[in-house]
Amino acid sequence: MPYSLLTPGQTVFGADALESCREALCSFGKKPLIVTSSGMDKMPAFTKLTAMLGDTPHAVFTDIPAEPDDAMVLAGTAAYRQAGCDCVIGIGGGSALDSAKAIAASSVLPNDICSYAGQEIVADVPPLALIPTTAGTGSEATKFIVITQSGTNAKLLLKGDVLLPKLAIVDYTLTASMPAKLTAYTGMDTLTHAVEAYTSKKANPLCDPYAIDAVKRCFESLPTAYHDGGSLKDRESMALAAFEAGVCICNASVTIVHGMSRPIGAKFHVPHGLSNAMLLAPCLAFAAEGAPERFARLSRAVGFATDAQPDAEAAQALIDKLKQISKVLEIPTPGEYGIAKEDFLGMAGQMAAEALQSGSPANTLRPVTSADIVSIYQSLY
Repeated sequence: MPYSLLTPGQTVFGADALESCREALCSFGKKPLIVTSSGMDKMPAFTKLTAMLGDTPHAVFTDIPAEPDDAMVLAGTAAYRQAGCDCVIGIGGGSALDSAKAIAASSVLPNDICSYAGQEIVADVPPLALIPTTAGTGSEATKFIVITQSGTNAKLLLKGDVLLPKLAIVDYTLTASMPAKLTAYTGMDTLTHAVEAYTSKKANPLCDPYAIDAVKRCFESLPTAYHDGGSLKDRESMALAAFEAGVCICNASVTIVHGMSRPIGAKFHVPHGLSNAMLLAPCLAFAAEGAPERFARLSRAVGFATDAQPDAEAAQALIDKLKQISKVLEIPTPGEYGIAKEDFLGMAGQMAAEALQSGSPANTLRPVTSADIVSIYQSLY
């Protein structure tokens, strides 16, 4: 079976990566729309970007909710067209980058963005440059967008090779101002991406080395970055891990964790990285019970188990490490986060249906049923 590897058209990584792309950004198009979240337009990274553009005409769109939705996409597309833009620059966290992709795609699609859920988006999308200021989502390296549909509050996954940016700029110094909680939540998103991609039915040997390296980096650097945000060495390592893990899910997809995570975010407004973190160990413990070989291989590759240990034991060593890092990062349970047990469990059946509908659980090496998902949701309490 042949394998391919999708990546951004060009990636520039490292300290001062943004400054090194001055010429490329100034010649990116005649007039870019800069897409970023409210408040980000007052941050040093945004100021640096606009200063670099100098006299290059540009417009700015900042009306991005915490959970990007289709109403925002319509507003952003209107702003893009009204300003006469011909390219898009996204800067910020995962929501801003997803929004930039969605607006760029919507500007050339004939129908409402939500109508493309579940199908491959094919269009002549305007040039995209993505600049992450968090280390977690890896959105700068993926062909995916997650959009909340107004009215239903359902989170829809949109995909298409054309959503990969022409230019990804990963400057880890831009992540140094992330607060501790955001560092933990986005870092656990990275770890989730790497482990899920490696243990997916769609696992790709071309990106397996990226997944292994990302997992190692998360365990080595995320606790330090969480407790000492000024450690640029660990910020650099996590920014690289986030990019690597983004490449992984772009090519090998995600599994049960993401499938179950999206409904929690949609129903209870839990940040995406946190809902992933809440589910990571219990979901993968379930998956590993039915397919310990692949989990054992990852556990050995990152140094958590030896070749002499049986697969089940080696796989459990990985699960134990996932539980341990969650404690170190003080990841709350849904109850500790403030979600009432009766409210959460009352939605479990509906969330299970939405999780299965997303398609992600079908990538899990072990068959997943609605009853399995409900049981895992219940176990969180």
